[in-house]
Amino acid sequence: MKNIEELLQDGGSVSIEPMNDIPCVACAADVHGTIALLVRRNGESLKALLKRLDKAIARYYSDTVVTDETDE
Repeated sequence: MKNIEELLQDGGSVSIEPMNDIPCVACAADVHGTIALLVRRNGESLKALLKRLDKAIARYYSDTVVTDETDE
């Protein structure tokens, strides 16, 4: 999960916690703001969630696209 590692090395953060009425959200942020908010799917393993988070971070690094599943 090289993108998560790179984000953390650059001073960013990753958290997994409840958000409002959503039981489990993975959040990635850099020093400028939020990069990704991913909602854990029913039956999704923590490993699968982290892999999706890593891909969302990569998408941000390549295309500056913020992923926000909490608005869906």
